[in-house]
Amino acid sequence: MKVNKDTCIGDIIQGSPDAKKIIEKHFGNGCFTCPGMKVESISFGSMMHNMDPNMIINEINALEDN
Repeated sequence: MKVNKDTCIGDIIQGSPDAKKIIEKHFGNGCFTCPGMKVESISFGSMMHNMDPNMIINEINALEDN
C-alpha cells in the first residue's frame, strides 16, 4: 500500500506493522491510543506535530520498496 498525505494513520498502522515504528518515531506513541487515528491523516498528524509530511510518507513508502 502506497501512503500519501491523505492516508489515515490507523490504516497505515493496520496495513503495515513496520510503519508503526515510523509513526511512533515522528508522532510519539500517543497516536496508538488516540481515537482520532482512525480518521486523522498523515497530513493532519504532521501539522499537529510540526513535521514535514513528505519525510514521513517517504520513510513509510520506502518500507514497501524493501
